Amino acid sequence: MKLQKFYAFLFPVALIACGGADKPAEPKWVDLFNGKDINDWVVKIQHHEVGENFGNTFRVEDSIIKVRYDQYGDFNEQFGHLYYKQPFSHFHLKFEYRFVGKWSPTAPGYTFLNSGVMFHSQDPHTMPKEQDWPISVEMQLLGGLGDGKPRPTGNMCSPGTNVVYKGVLDPQHCIESSSQTYDGDQWVKGELIVLGDSLVTHIINGDTVLQYSKPQIGGGVVNRYDPAIKIDGKLLSSGFIALQSEGQEVDFRNIKILNLDAH
Repeated sequence: MKLQKFYAFLFPVALIACGGADKPAEPKWVDLFNGKDINDWVVKIQHHEVGENFGNTFRVEDSIIKVRYDQYGDFNEQFGHLYYKQPFSHFHLKFEYRFVGKWSPTAPGYTFLNSGVMFHSQDPHTMPKEQDWPISVEMQLLGGLGDGKPRPTGNMCSPGTNVVYKGVLDPQHCIESSSQTYDGDQWVKGELIVLGDSLVTHIINGDTVLQYSKPQIGGGVVNRYDPAIKIDGKLLSSGFIALQSEGQEVDFRNIKILNLDAH
């Protein structure tokens, strides 16, 4: 579906009484990242308490959020996430990412040229120190391996969650998108349109590459969580947005959101 038609469906045309003219309601995009610091964000890294930015993992340079491991040594499964300070329910998120620099050789092999954006995540303050992944849904970001083989990006992965895909509750941890493969350190544009616990749409460089619905708590992969938080079968209608750190250096920029609850 073209985005113009999507918004026409969501937002009726507003009647401007003073002039008697019909004009579309103006979407109000808000920058989640101010280009200067991550004061509006919260860090949670496995083996560390919430708020501890171990090794300066998440840092800001040149109006970019950079994920780096130059102060780590052994990666030691220190999977991390950088959470925006407030939750969202219905929203359109835009961001850009690129894979750069090095991969930590002591990180698991699957993390090579791999990162993600989590949404409908549990509050990081509810995560025990040793929990690895947040209970959330992930828009997985992958880089091409330069071998000519397809490696789509904008996939769905589900730590501690499940989704309905093609009409059925899908047990797969990750569902591949239909995106192209992007090699090298080029910037790639990602978008998420999330309608609470209903429809979720993944967009890469302007193309819709995946849709599914009814995100809900369930499944495995997440470990050492508080059992009171993991209520299997509970639909996820809102939650936190987070940028992932799992062993591959990656950059994020131009992170902005349109809060669809406001329309």
